[in-house]
Amino acid sequence: MSINKMNVLGFPKRFYIWTTGYSYTNLGRLFLRLFVGIMLMQFGIRQISDFPLVADSFPAVFGMSPSASLIVMIAIEIGCSVFIMAGFLTRIMIIPPFVAMIVAEYYLLTHLVNELPYQLSWQQPGYIPILFLGIYFFLMLVGPGKISVDYFLSLHLLHSSDHSEDELEEV
Repeated sequence: MSINKMNVLGFPKRFYIWTTGYSYTNLGRLFLRLFVGIMLMQFGIRQISDFPLVADSFPAVFGMSPSASLIVMIAIEIGCSVFIMAGFLTRIMIIPPFVAMIVAEYYLLTHLVNELPYQLSWQQPGYIPILFLGIYFFLMLVGPGKISVDYFLSLHLLHSSDHSEDELEEV
C-alpha cells in the first residue's frame, strides 16, 4: 500500500478523533459569554432608542412604575452584559439578568397567555427568557473560563499571596 493510500484511509480516523477528542472549553465559554452578552445588550439598546414609546407600556414589577422598571431593566441588560462579556465578576453579574428573565417569563405566562394564541413556534415570546435562563445557568455552573478577567485576576491574587496555579484548578 502506498503512503498516499494510507493517508487517505487514515483521514476518517484522524478526523473523528479530532472532532471528538479535542476540547476548546475556554474558547467555547468565551464565545458563549460574548454571544449572550451581545444578545441581551441589543435588547437594552433597542429599549433606550425607543424609550418614550416603551416606557408607558413596560410592565411594572416589584412595585416600581413602568418607566422605573424599564430603567432598571436597561441597566441590567447593558451593565451586566458588559461585565459578562469581559468575564469580570461573571457569576455575580449573571444573577440580575437571571432574575430578570424569571420575572419576564412569569409575566409572559401570567399576563400574555390570554392575549397570544398558544403555538409551538420559535416566535413564541416565552422561549426567549427560557433560552437566556439556560445559558446563564450553564455559565453559572462552568464559570467564565480562562479567557476572562476573572481568571487573570485570580492568577494575580494567587501569585501575590505566594500560592500556585494548581489551587485555582481545585476551586
